[in-house]
Amino acid sequence: MIGNVVARRYAQALFALGKQKGLEELERYGADLSAVAQAVTESPELLRVFKNPLFGVEDKKSVLVKLLDKAKVSPVASNFMKLLADKERLGLLPEIEAHYADLLDAEKGVIRGELLTAVKLDAAKQKEVKASLEKQAGKELILEFATDPEILGGVVLKVGDRVLDASIRAQLEMLKENIKRGE
Repeated sequence: MIGNVVARRYAQALFALGKQKGLEELERYGADLSAVAQAVTESPELLRVFKNPLFGVEDKKSVLVKLLDKAKVSPVASNFMKLLADKERLGLLPEIEAHYADLLDAEKGVIRGELLTAVKLDAAKQKEVKASLEKQAGKELILEFATDPEILGGVVLKVGDRVLDASIRAQLEMLKENIKRGE
């Protein structure tokens, strides 16, 4: 919980810096954070090194500098991540990146979500569903499509922390509960 609050504050600080320079810089910082966070996430050993207090700040910084050079990170983002190393917060990099991405999406008016269906939708149907949902939301929607045959039919839409379950499985469960209660 505390790490989450700290990660959010660091993300907000970098976002505030980028906001002063405009949307292009905000997106650049987001891409830089994403590249480094992805490298850290894909290498659990690296994340363990960044979280381990037995490794000194200078050791972590030397590893980070190599990672930053490889990712060709902007100077501001590079300094930001070196600050994270100085403050022993490199282990929070994936969470910081996630919070930053949320802030960037909000700034751009973008909503991210996932649509779960029982069968795979073809590209034309995906586009139609996405356009319909964007019209209802009044915002751009980045939608991931997935399948789960266990929902039997219908859809489950997850946007942020909200879930709209219009699946046949959910309707059958509600019917079952109503029958149990005698309604």
